[in-house]
Amino acid sequence: MRLDGVGRRYGRRGGVSGTGKGPGGGWVLRGVDLSLSERQLVRVQGDNGSGKSTLLRLLAGIDAPSAGRITGRPPTAYVPERFPAAMPLTVLGYLTRMGRVHGLRRDAAADEARGWLECFGADAYARTPLAELSKGSSQKVAVAQALMARPGLLVLDEAWTGLDLNARAVLDRSVAERVAEGGTVVFVDHDPARLAGAPDVTYRIEGGGLHEVDGRVPPGHGGVPAAGPQVRIEAEGPPGVALPSGLPGSPRTEQTPDGTTVLTAPAPYSDALLRGLLAGHWHIRSVAVEEASR
Repeated sequence: MRLDGVGRRYGRRGGVSGTGKGPGGGWVLRGVDLSLSERQLVRVQGDNGSGKSTLLRLLAGIDAPSAGRITGRPPTAYVPERFPAAMPLTVLGYLTRMGRVHGLRRDAAADEARGWLECFGADAYARTPLAELSKGSSQKVAVAQALMARPGLLVLDEAWTGLDLNARAVLDRSVAERVAEGGTVVFVDHDPARLAGAPDVTYRIEGGGLHEVDGRVPPGHGGVPAAGPQVRIEAEGPPGVALPSGLPGSPRTEQTPDGTTVLTAPAPYSDALLRGLLAGHWHIRSVAVEEASR
C-alpha cells in the first residue's frame, strides 16, 4: 500500500470548519509519502491535534485525501478512537453482521463473534444491547469486530484505551499474530510503552508532515531493541535443520555451548514465535518473559 503526496484539509477555506487553523493554512496533513508492506508493525506518534487520527482514517479508507493518492489498500479493518455504540443491535447481532460484511456465512460469523467475545472476557454481554455497554465493554466489541475480519491491514486508533489488563494482553498477542500471518498493523497509542520494542518502524506527525523517527532491522535479521518485556525461548532443532527463516518478532539469536539456540523477541510475539518454531519441528526447552535490560 502506498501514499503519494497525500494531504487532508477540512473546511472550504482551510482549517477545521473553515477557521483557517492548522498547518499550511488549513492542511492537517500535507505531502505525506508512505509505503506499507506485509508483515509490518507501524507506530504513529504526535502531539494532540497533530493529525494522527486523520492519517489513520485515510489509511483505513474512512476519509478520502484532499490531495495526492492512496493505492494498493488491502482488505482493511479499523478500530476508531471512539466506538459509536449507540446502535439498535445486541453485541452478538452487531458482530455477526460485521462478520457477514467481511464475507463470512451467518453461522461462521456468529461462531467467530462468540469466540472473540470469550477471548476478551465479554461473552456474558452477547445479548446485551450495544447502547447499554460500559466504555470498556464497548471497546472490546470494537476490537473484536476488527480482529474477526483477519484483515490485510489493521488500523488501531487508541484501541487499548478502556480495556482491562487481560483484554490488553489479548490485543497485544492478536496484533503480533496478525503481523506474523502476513498482515500490516498501524497503531496510535498514548502509552509510550505499548508494544515497546515490537514496531518495525515509528513515524511522528509534526507540522502536517510524516517523519520516520525510529527504525527496526527488517524481519528475520535479528537486532531486537532492548525496550519493553521480552520473551526468551530456549529451543533445539532436529539434527542438521537450520532455524526457520522469517520468524515472527525478528528474534535475536545466540548459541549456548551445549548447542541450544536462545531466541529473544518482544513479549507480544511469544505465541506466534513458538508456533513458528514448532512448525519447524523444533523442541522447546524453556520459555521465560523478562524485562529487557536498559
